[in-house]
Amino acid sequence: MMGYSNRFAATATLVCGFLMAGIGAVAAGQPKDWQLGFQEPATAIKEGIVGFHDFLLIIITGISLFVLALLLWVIFRYNEKANPVPSKTSHNTTIEIVWTVVPVLILVVIAIPSFRLLYAQHEFPKPDLVIKATGHQWYWSYEYPDHGPIAFDSYMLEDADLKEGQPRLLAVDNDVVVPVNKVVHVLVTASNVMHNWTVPAFGSKIDAVPGRVTRTWFKATKTGTFYGQCSELCGTRHAFMPIAVRVVSEEEYQAWLEQAKVQFAVVDPKPLPVATPVNPEPSSKLASADETQN
Repeated sequence: MMGYSNRFAATATLVCGFLMAGIGAVAAGQPKDWQLGFQEPATAIKEGIVGFHDFLLIIITGISLFVLALLLWVIFRYNEKANPVPSKTSHNTTIEIVWTVVPVLILVVIAIPSFRLLYAQHEFPKPDLVIKATGHQWYWSYEYPDHGPIAFDSYMLEDADLKEGQPRLLAVDNDVVVPVNKVVHVLVTASNVMHNWTVPAFGSKIDAVPGRVTRTWFKATKTGTFYGQCSELCGTRHAFMPIAVRVVSEEEYQAWLEQAKVQFAVVDPKPLPVATPVNPEPSSKLASADETQN
């Protein structure tokens, strides 16, 4: 009996360990194995997205169960054995009004929170920080225009370069660093083909279009590292240009900022030399040659 108890305790501990590991992975802003739901929200927008999804799931489940019950009732109540003399009814005004009005009401109920959420996503509050993200084949580069000439590239880490706790195919060499509880505007563009800047825990997803600047925003309410990926089919290494945003306290952000001003300082490019034509000839000589030929 004692052996079974110990075995049960060990199994329960193992299961709890897996659950805690899964919770930790979600809290760190990354997907976990066999995950069914969303990542843990890190912004109010993502909380609204999850709430709207759960609300729709209740409505969809209710509709599906109602239709299933209606089909079963028709199958068993009106089959040939139970109803040998079928009804010849061809019209019912009440039923037609109900099946027209009820779906309209359901759509109105869905539309109200949907429009509210869309408005919140596109109603950009005043930014505390602006970052520019540029998609390349196949990596991201970032600029901090509010804090002087800071710019850096962000490449995915290869397996041999991963450190303890860094997720495979998601970790990068240079994270985007932002302060917690601050409104961040992200200006997004691309240098070659279309990409997409996506961070699921933030509810942020916007196309990066060459020649255009789109934008998204987020306000992270918790610290940690949150991962995303390019969500546009951009080429052979589409799956290998991840996004990593590290949310830190204001003090940590200021310390990183001072270091970044040195590490990622943009050096003003030297002016290009003026090209000198080969065997230049004065315009007067060229004019004389033309007159001689004429």
